[in-house]
Amino acid sequence: QVQLVESGGGLVQAGGSLRLSCVASGSILSIFSMGWYRQAPGKQRELVARIASGGSTNYADSVKGRFAISRDNAKNTVYLQMNSLKPEDTAVYYCTADMRVYGSGYAVEKFWGQGTQVTVSS
Repeated sequence: QVQLVESGGGLVQAGGSLRLSCVASGSILSIFSMGWYRQAPGKQRELVARIASGGSTNYADSVKGRFAISRDNAKNTVYLQMNSLKPEDTAVYYCTADMRVYGSGYAVEKFWGQGTQVTVSS
């Protein structure tokens, strides 16, 4: 059984910062890309940031310069440092990981965390 567990969400005032963490655990063979998505009420889920196993990153235009994604491969963990938060950043944030797991052969599957709420007050 494989799972992604997020932590670090909460309520913060505009201009503040939060750091999200996500740990992958279970019968994991390999982890490739990891990332963060978010979904605000009434909106579609959108990619926030993604980081490849080698460390290359890409960001949504709306968060460039404010958010930073990083990972610790030894700990199977991905982080999202969020600075200069805005009310429009309010959403449920989901961690993802593209992984090869025991029992799946050579298939790479995308796994999702349960989500963590981030609320930015004005």
